[in-house]
Amino acid sequence: MSSLNRAAAKMRVNTHEGASVPAITAEKQLNRVVLASMLWESEFYVDGVSNAKVIANLITKVAPEKVAALARKAREDMKLRHVPLHLLRELARTGKMKADDLTAVIQRPDEMAEFVSLYWKDKKEPLSNQVKRGLANAFHKFNEYALAKWDKNSAAIRLRDVMFLSHPKPTSESQADLFKRIAADSLKTPDTWETELSSGAAKGETFTRLMQEKKLGAMAFLRNLRNMVQAGVDESLIRSYAKSVNTDRVLPFRFLAAARIVPQFEDMLEGMMLRSLESHEKLPGKTVLLIDVSGSMFGTKVSAKSDLDRFDAAAALAILAREICEEVEIYSFSDKVVRVAPRRGFALIEAIRSSQHHSGTSTGQAVRSINANTKYDRLVMFTDEQSSDPVPSPKGKGYVINVASYKNGINSGAWTTITGMSEAVIDYITQSEKSDI
Repeated sequence: MSSLNRAAAKMRVNTHEGASVPAITAEKQLNRVVLASMLWESEFYVDGVSNAKVIANLITKVAPEKVAALARKAREDMKLRHVPLHLLRELARTGKMKADDLTAVIQRPDEMAEFVSLYWKDKKEPLSNQVKRGLANAFHKFNEYALAKWDKNSAAIRLRDVMFLSHPKPTSESQADLFKRIAADSLKTPDTWETELSSGAAKGETFTRLMQEKKLGAMAFLRNLRNMVQAGVDESLIRSYAKSVNTDRVLPFRFLAAARIVPQFEDMLEGMMLRSLESHEKLPGKTVLLIDVSGSMFGTKVSAKSDLDRFDAAAALAILAREICEEVEIYSFSDKVVRVAPRRGFALIEAIRSSQHHSGTSTGQAVRSINANTKYDRLVMFTDEQSSDPVPSPKGKGYVINVASYKNGINSGAWTTITGMSEAVIDYITQSEKSDI
């Protein structure tokens, strides 16, 4: 769970006489809130309830074409799932949502049912013609494998329900047959490791075949490395597959966690991780990374289900930032501040960990030292915010990434504070600065 505190970017401000006025335009406010939603996207309708209300209000004040463009950007560039659907649902309330925008935003089959669920969230009512057309056109984007994979039997709204509501028109005989199978709830079971193993297939044979047929995704590959080793899958096949599997959307946390479980593949996992970051958009200018190595950062897990402690989370984010920053300086801090060699990959974790003794948390002293001795465009601090001294303002943009949920405390108002461990924090910094909002 994540939350965002941006004291320097309030939604409204007071004039000298005390009148409340908008600090920025509604369009920029909407962009800002959508960017912030990156931080709790996976549970947007739980943790982002207040955000959803703000978005609904702002949409009525922004030109429909701008809202639609933002929905597309949020899905295509920011890789968000729930928020773009919410934008278009609220736009549909105004009667100004266009079918093509809904079709473009839907990039996974289950998003069709999710949109209908959103549409009926307040009350069940007929779908508008543009919504029906957008949903119908979306059916043409997916093959049987994708439709079967994402049509969950436990869902309140199934794909067949969406099809009966939107009436997609088949463009070929094969598609007509496919639509009949959707209606009859008889889609072919997708060939995935979950379905194979649940049917009783041998683990070794299943993983070997799926890799040979290029059917094992990056996340499934990482999560099942230990299973493959235990099942006796040929190591040369595993290493060969690692070189070709698409890792574009896999974050350093995943590789670090996998290396903990199967350390014999650490070299392979590091190569995959660095490859995954090659195409990442660069953060321009000079960035200083400041990583907390005080005692409280070690031994406390970031969540009940995680194998990573606070330091692991901070170090993994530092690996990501080190790769995408145009120019970078890296420091650790505890009782003192120490410059760390800008190593790459897993070597950076050890360099930070061993840079000094893990003791107190002199955050203010560290920031004052950096302010006095280096010029930078942004200072990004990874910490649990258990500071023993006041923290001054940064001399450029300043970000506090709190890897211990709900422990705010050091922000004097000049920092952007993001509370909670989120893989999206670096993307948030990049997008928010690029958008100048």
